[in-house]
Amino acid sequence: MKKTYTYNPEKIGEQGVDRMRFELGDTMVEGAEETSALSNEEYTAIIAAKKKWKRAKLAALESIMRRFGMEVNTTVGPLKLEMQARAEFWRKQYEQLKKECGADTVPTAGKASPESGADGGHYFYGGMHDNVYAKDGGGERDLLFKTR
Repeated sequence: MKKTYTYNPEKIGEQGVDRMRFELGDTMVEGAEETSALSNEEYTAIIAAKKKWKRAKLAALESIMRRFGMEVNTTVGPLKLEMQARAEFWRKQYEQLKKECGADTVPTAGKASPESGADGGHYFYGGMHDNVYAKDGGGERDLLFKTR
């Protein structure tokens, strides 16, 4: 399967590859994989996998950040390529969007996340610690085994 690299500015109003490329600044597609962060197929798969646009954008940034994080600075004679600066650019975008999305917050038992369903998908529930062997009025407990 051949990867494709296209960008059409007329389609940035639609939620698709062109809009994602525009919002991330990944619009130099002339050099294919040499100048683009991700291929059209990668963007399409990420958008389809995530329910919300910002979550898809965050996943795309994470993929880009990891990909460029492996590149190293190179010097060949008078030519110097600062590849880590490119990786840093994507990391900063990722960190900023991560804060916006609230992806770095710790889940709590009192607040449901949007993806977890109606009850929030909590481990704890009302009545969880009720003791079926204890009497309603208090006092002596109705134990299975008497100690005296």
